[in-house]
Amino acid sequence: MAVEVEAPMVGKIFEIAVEVGAKVEEDDEIIVLESMKMENPIFAPASGTVKEIKCKVGDVVNQGDVLAIIE
Repeated sequence: MAVEVEAPMVGKIFEIAVEVGAKVEEDDEIIVLESMKMENPIFAPASGTVKEIKCKVGDVVNQGDVLAIIE
């Protein structure tokens, strides 16, 4: 079952710590979102394989935007 990783707030993608095909465990840091001059880590909500990354470094995202898909 696919799990969507959503942006918890408006911000800019600062870093992407995984690649498509990477195995991740629940609570692994996968993306860093810069918001209000702070770096906010976004963690994997479930264990699995990164199926798709829907953002790139420098993208501005809104709360609720899908950033990645884990299967």
